[in-house]
Amino acid sequence: MQARDPLSRVLYIDLTTKRYWVEDRRDLFEEYIGGAGVAINLLREELPRNADPLGPENVIVFAVGPFNGLYPMASKTVSMFKSPLTGNLGESHAGGRSAIAIRLAGYGAIVIKGASEIPVYLAVHEDKVYFRDARGLWGLRSTHTVGRVLREREPGHGFRTVMRIGRAGEKLVRYACVVVDTYRHFGRLGLGAVFGSKRLKAIVISGRHSIPVEDKAAYRKAYDEILRSIMESGATRKYYELGTSENVLPLNELGALPTRNLKESRFEHAKMISGENLAEKYLGRRVSCAHCPVACIHLAALREPYVQAPYFYKTVFVSYDYEPIYSLGSMLGVGNPEGLLKLLDAVEVFGLDAMSAGVALAWMTEAFERGLITERDTAGVKPSWGDYESYLKALELLVEQPTEFYSALARGTEYAAKIYGGEDFALTYGGNEMPGYHTGPAAHIGYATGARHSHLDSAGYSFDQKMVGKRVTVEEIVDYLIREERWRQVLTSLVICLFARGVYTPQVVINAFKPLGIEYTEDDLMSIGRKIHLLKLGFKLNEGFDLSRLRFPKRIFETPTPHGMLDPSFMDEALKAYRSRIEQELKELAKAS
Repeated sequence: MQARDPLSRVLYIDLTTKRYWVEDRRDLFEEYIGGAGVAINLLREELPRNADPLGPENVIVFAVGPFNGLYPMASKTVSMFKSPLTGNLGESHAGGRSAIAIRLAGYGAIVIKGASEIPVYLAVHEDKVYFRDARGLWGLRSTHTVGRVLREREPGHGFRTVMRIGRAGEKLVRYACVVVDTYRHFGRLGLGAVFGSKRLKAIVISGRHSIPVEDKAAYRKAYDEILRSIMESGATRKYYELGTSENVLPLNELGALPTRNLKESRFEHAKMISGENLAEKYLGRRVSCAHCPVACIHLAALREPYVQAPYFYKTVFVSYDYEPIYSLGSMLGVGNPEGLLKLLDAVEVFGLDAMSAGVALAWMTEAFERGLITERDTAGVKPSWGDYESYLKALELLVEQPTEFYSALARGTEYAAKIYGGEDFALTYGGNEMPGYHTGPAAHIGYATGARHSHLDSAGYSFDQKMVGKRVTVEEIVDYLIREERWRQVLTSLVICLFARGVYTPQVVINAFKPLGIEYTEDDLMSIGRKIHLLKLGFKLNEGFDLSRLRFPKRIFETPTPHGMLDPSFMDEALKAYRSRIEQELKELAKAS
């Protein structure tokens, strides 16, 4: 690491005592690169074992890496915490201006501990940290309003990030998110609820530091090569043109688009909620994260009439991506694009994880159909496939929790199913609601075994799509998932947007490090990725996660995939093979430590 690089500085903030201090953690950044690698180590250091995820002892870590601020599409920040949804590792990534703001404020990581007695927000302006009274913001209905107030009140325009929670976080919905800048999120695993439990409404971070580069000529050359690859290779073209919503039609044609709580894998209204239709009829503009040339963030312009003023309209910009389209569209049978956009805007207003919220509502609908819950439980809402108006009401009630049923659903689909029944069609993995790919065995094995139970951990959905029509073995799938997840530990330690994974190959990463005065071999990088992966799994096991208790929802065996019907014995064999390999490697790691 370069001597003048501020990346090794870690800012610690204690909300209980209202203290803050900085420590140099060069040791962590030199051994684990940054981002995910440093964050898991800081979490292991600071979090007491078996801590209450919603107690003051939980810890929030934000970490960036050596490529943030230097190379294109190194635009993400990693957050880690103990998840109130799964009870173990919480990890979520967000873009916007978050990574640039933290890096230029002069930090590689921020650790937030304790809890405030009153609602506060943090203003971090380079070396100064301010604990601002947020009682006037607590209880506001919309995260849009909170963001606007903070942008007007705090300095640093153009060099800052604004992270805040909505009512869902305040009400401790276990899958509340943190909204970052405009339309970006720490979406998964409940960081918003952890903010709420600490009475932390928001964080504003700004800075204008520069980042030193040892060999400027070599840096310019490496930068240009990466930028050219991004712009000319076609590796990121789909993210620019239609965004990830381009996936809707291909997955539907393949028979891999979860529909109506995965009772089906094709949606008859897929064309209406496709990226093509949304772009042609609703696209208002595209925006980018800081230091990204791709502009994958697609915003629909939704016109809504004022009730008592004919011919007067307000225009709302709504961000859309594939996963929210799946969870609040096909998964709920919603084929009306304007209804879908209203649902997407509602989760943004309340600060909910769109994916978990959609899967929870899908389970609720089927449970209602089967008579496991009644209108008394749902406070009069009659959820039915495609009825977006009923889902808009349910989302508001889910946040406010006026009945025991909504309080249970606010703790997650798995928790609600244990109380009301319907575990066979509760589509969760390790407590986390499933992503939108019913592509075959590797996708579901990846959801079960991935550190975050996310499709982004190991991309089993991609393997499935490449292997359609071919026979695959348990060993091939397990090898692929572990290898891919370990390389992604390197990318998320740098911290690269995973949309650029096709650009940042091992050799490109090695070449990009050289102008910074850092030498790695491919074996070095793979070794670091393996160690980070095992540290994450070790953390989960220490917090009660049990590989031997992993299960697949019965529903995935009832609906065909592009590989045909999934075989339960094949899937169980894969889990056993994965468990055997990981347990052996954890023993080896413990011996080597």
